[in-house]
Amino acid sequence: MGFFSKIANGLKKTRDSFTGAISNVLSGFTKVDEELFESLEEALVMSDIGVHTAMDICGQLRERVKKESVTDPALIRGMLRDIISEKLDCDCRLHLDTKPSVILVIGVNGVGKTTTIGKLASRLKSDGKKVILGAADTFRAAATEQLGIWAERCGVPMISGAEGADPASVVYDTVAAAKSRGDDVIICDTAGRLHNKKNLMDELAKISRIIGRELPDASKETLLVLDATTGQNAVNQAREFGSVSDISGIVLTKLDGTARGGVVVTINSELSMPVKFVGVGEQIDDLQPFDAKQFAAGLFDEE
Repeated sequence: MGFFSKIANGLKKTRDSFTGAISNVLSGFTKVDEELFESLEEALVMSDIGVHTAMDICGQLRERVKKESVTDPALIRGMLRDIISEKLDCDCRLHLDTKPSVILVIGVNGVGKTTTIGKLASRLKSDGKKVILGAADTFRAAATEQLGIWAERCGVPMISGAEGADPASVVYDTVAAAKSRGDDVIICDTAGRLHNKKNLMDELAKISRIIGRELPDASKETLLVLDATTGQNAVNQAREFGSVSDISGIVLTKLDGTARGGVVVTINSELSMPVKFVGVGEQIDDLQPFDAKQFAAGLFDEE
């Protein structure tokens, strides 16, 4: 099943809610006027596209309607799709240009962080990469055991420490092992204790110093895992983590289980954090690289 089929299936709940709301607005008007724009803006906000993003989208829509002298509300749908697609368009690739490259994965408990790491390791391995995992979330009970299950399932090695060990020491050991083995990609599970931002900031800074010292020229991605079902709370988490870490990309999980997929637009637009992967199911290959045009097409049920 290709990306479009997976994303179209995964977006069903969001699409049913989103396109239903948009269609209801457009079918209720016989001309394009300010009342139509205000109704569209409200429909976008109710679809978990943030207020500022919804206002910006409708602002761009007004300009295009005026420029193209559009008078038929039926033509608005395609213009809206194009604007959303453009808002989502960004560099969504993983930049893993060195050997080894490093991926740090952060996120609060329950968002699917460990599962994401396992699926990402499986994807990279299937691409021919030698992958090693570092279990540096040492303070969460059972985190190492859970990651170990994924490591075994994917057939990749994992470096771990004792429960409560210094996460940075686990990262150091993982980097050393990767260099000795000639691995291509290091994926480190790191903590996400937002309730104590200073500890989190100190921990991430220490990990970054070790990576900078041991692999000064390595490509590094810092991926934040967010749960799509939490809607605007996911946006707030992204803001909080962005204040303590340099986030290079977002992984949005559980997209298939929510009608709140519009949050993708807000994250890209308001936070300038590219969504790099989306989770659209339980299977190991259901972590999909993000594609803006196909996401927008899936949102509007158009291949």
